[in-house]
Amino acid sequence: MRNLSRALRDALRYWRTLFFATLLSIGVAALWGGNIGALFPVIKVTLAGESLQQWLARDIRDSQQKVDQWQKQIDQLKQRRATATPAETKSLSLKINQIVMQQNSERAAIASSNRFQPYVRYLPNDPFQTVALVIMFLIISTAVKHVFLLGNTMMVAHVSNHVARNIRMRIFDKAMAMDRAGFLGYGTSGFTAQITYNTDMLSNGIMSLIGGAVREPLKILSCLIGACLISWRLLVLSLVVAPVVVFLIVWLNRRVKLVCQRMFEKAAGLHHVMLEAFNSIQTVQAYSMEDVEKKRFGGATMDMLKISMKTVFYNALTRPITELLGIGMVGTTIVVGAYLVLYQETHIFGFRITDRPLGISSMLVFFGLLIGASDPVRKLSGVFSGINMGTVAADILYQILDRPTLIQSPARPKTVGRPHAVLELRDLSFAYRDNEFVLRDINIHIPFGSKIALMGPNGSGKSSLVHLICRFYDPRQGAICLDGVDLRQMALKDLRSRIGLVTQQTELFNESILYNIRYGSVDSTDEQIVAAAKLAHAHEFIMTFPEQYESLVGQSGQRLSGGQRQRIALARAILKDPEILILDEATSQIDAESEQLINDVLTDFSRGRTLIMITHRASNLHLADRVLQLDHGRIVDRADRNQRVA
Repeated sequence: MRNLSRALRDALRYWRTLFFATLLSIGVAALWGGNIGALFPVIKVTLAGESLQQWLARDIRDSQQKVDQWQKQIDQLKQRRATATPAETKSLSLKINQIVMQQNSERAAIASSNRFQPYVRYLPNDPFQTVALVIMFLIISTAVKHVFLLGNTMMVAHVSNHVARNIRMRIFDKAMAMDRAGFLGYGTSGFTAQITYNTDMLSNGIMSLIGGAVREPLKILSCLIGACLISWRLLVLSLVVAPVVVFLIVWLNRRVKLVCQRMFEKAAGLHHVMLEAFNSIQTVQAYSMEDVEKKRFGGATMDMLKISMKTVFYNALTRPITELLGIGMVGTTIVVGAYLVLYQETHIFGFRITDRPLGISSMLVFFGLLIGASDPVRKLSGVFSGINMGTVAADILYQILDRPTLIQSPARPKTVGRPHAVLELRDLSFAYRDNEFVLRDINIHIPFGSKIALMGPNGSGKSSLVHLICRFYDPRQGAICLDGVDLRQMALKDLRSRIGLVTQQTELFNESILYNIRYGSVDSTDEQIVAAAKLAHAHEFIMTFPEQYESLVGQSGQRLSGGQRQRIALARAILKDPEILILDEATSQIDAESEQLINDVLTDFSRGRTLIMITHRASNLHLADRVLQLDHGRIVDRADRNQRVA
């Protein structure tokens, strides 16, 4: 609940909307109870066959007669008490007090009737016309109530959806800024589940809390206040079953919360299986693994089904329990009320229930108010379910938002000149997991303008070295420095603005070719983009497309070949004009002829900048001044250009 309250604090930014939504909730509640109370004159007129003016005048007259008769009895009892024995005096005094209480109750009723009498005179004198007028009032007030209800629902939805959008944006921002290890821990499927499914559940929880959890209790309160005005003691008696029902509801809520947690876990697994299969569809089909993936997805959906059924079961139990409260209230009232009305009593088992005997009309309205209170009690079961789902979703979402980002800019970053003078790797060691080092004791001195080739078998640590230079990770030991400044002391934007990266796994966006080349260099002109594409030998194939540079590349660039994707990525890096150009098998999917042309371009382009490339191809080594051979995370051989020629 603590994390859900944090989401509610976010909702308070829309306090004006919440204020008006609360006013509308109060209006809905008032009309809810008022509509039931308005049946009183209809019942009175129907039973008595009189107009309200006639009934009220007669009621005042009858009450005054009772007061006068009781006064005579009091006077007579006082006269007897004056000559009575001490034992008789006590009994007479008790009887006098009882009559005085009845007399005071009747006088209070007279005072109440007198207050209403000036307003009743505006009603029709004809009983039927009175009934028609009250029914018309009920129709109009019901329409107004639903207008208020619609307004309240829309305002609450406005707030909850805006809070959900803000949470989605914050989760997305968190994913964009999260260190690589943290991102891989949640994975694409994990973040997809958070931004879609979990955030929707949080939105529903907020809507339940600031909507139903406010409106429905107000409706209950409105009815209970009306019932209290008729007989507060009878109302208290009707609530004897409430503690048991409340206990059962609290127990159910705990069970539902546990089931909701399981559901969110299974939902994340469902997204994981689904996205993994979709993103690897080519491999799935190439290896005829469709049935296996169907089975995996079927298992994930079956897990979701089982958890969903448990959720439905516990939520379904909430309704009969809340209805038990309603029927318990009404049933108790019917039994006690029937006794009081039929025998015109004010006490039951020696306890005073009413100050004056209840009439049939008052009792019927009391029943109606309790039934009116039981309906919102029933709806609260759905409210509790929504709050439980929202609470679990908030716990998961805020756990991500509270996770510290391991890779971030320092509070007071340092910078170095452009271009830098030297890039150094000092006593560098790195492990993705504790004590499983993939790089050990790396020392490399790279003056600006150097051309370094990294070679070695798969798993030797080449790509890890690149990840550290880009500061996707931080070293466990040692440091990487630009002009003596540790990369951890520099702003991330400052560092990464100096680096152009082209990898074997080319990442393109489902936008135009123009957009993908310009990505990271948003201020570049179309002429500069075309020039970069020509240098990357991408311009020729781009011009063969009907829409040329405006052609969409498809999701992950699927409309392009592997070589075309790499050339667009290379054009993007060239356009950025970086100090440090890093090529991680950047030409692995390009044919030999195109690769030679690109290498010629890189020979010219790499002048006046540092080039670091990972390659398995000997044809690329002529670009390098030095070749570093890695094996099992260590540099096992170093050779400069002269040594290679020799």
